[in-house]
Amino acid sequence: MNETNIELRAAIERMKKYIHQHLHERMTAVDVAKAAGYSQYHATRLFKAATGLSPFEFIRKERLTASAYALRAGKCRVTDVAFDFVFDSHEGFTRAFSNGFGLSPKKYATFPTPEGWLIPYSYLDRSNLNPEETKMKDTAVIFTQIIERPARKLILRRSKAAGDYFAYATEIGCGKNNDSSDAWDVLTEIKEALYEPAGVWLPENMRPEGTGIYAHGVEVASDYRGTVPEGFDVIDLPACKMIIFQGEPYDDANFEEAVGICMQRIGSFNPEVYGYQYAPELAPRMQLEPQGWRGYIEMLPVRSLV
Repeated sequence: MNETNIELRAAIERMKKYIHQHLHERMTAVDVAKAAGYSQYHATRLFKAATGLSPFEFIRKERLTASAYALRAGKCRVTDVAFDFVFDSHEGFTRAFSNGFGLSPKKYATFPTPEGWLIPYSYLDRSNLNPEETKMKDTAVIFTQIIERPARKLILRRSKAAGDYFAYATEIGCGKNNDSSDAWDVLTEIKEALYEPAGVWLPENMRPEGTGIYAHGVEVASDYRGTVPEGFDVIDLPACKMIIFQGEPYDDANFEEAVGICMQRIGSFNPEVYGYQYAPELAPRMQLEPQGWRGYIEMLPVRSLV
């Protein structure tokens, strides 16, 4: 039988819908396959090809995510949540939750906010890894931490149309050592900088018409009165929380592959599980210079959902 892409997508969506409707009940691979209208073997093969996970792995992932929301609500005991989401024991649930979120369900339920945590994000989205990327699994472990940033200024050199680093360096020009941009070289000379220069993706409210999304910039104190280099702009940034993502160290020879996988993982991260949502209007998304010894680092603004 020749199945169309529409038919296959519909079957996969039926399986996902069935899983989400029965997270509080026991279900088998046969049950999921029946929802798709295929044999267990064929349904499993289709599902894994589409999601990167077997139905069993997907069910476990969705149950853990849903249990995190239940624990964050603070109305349930850990034991009740464990059995509500069909884990066989409190111990088994604690082990699975700790492996997925990097901390025990009890700590997750009682700690008011994740500020100061270092959460290894190694479980919740393994679905996009393909066979060629499996050797990079260790690099794809992401640690996250939420910090407070004061009101500050961002000194930046805008682009006309750049959407990423490579387009930006091509437009602005390479730096002295051909390892960054001309703008980067200027920014490193600003002695009052709060920390090192960064690549930034600018939100709409910080991007004048006719300018690119990507730029290089550095933060300085809100009362900065120093020189602004010619051709550079200044943006006032309000105080906000930033979520920091940091990948594990990698071999610089594998730069593009390691950074690509980290960026993919960051893009699929759901901060709402931890009680936050992204707030792009507060600050740009920032990318520190990738250096293998410290891992890839990105920062994004967030606000509390509470």
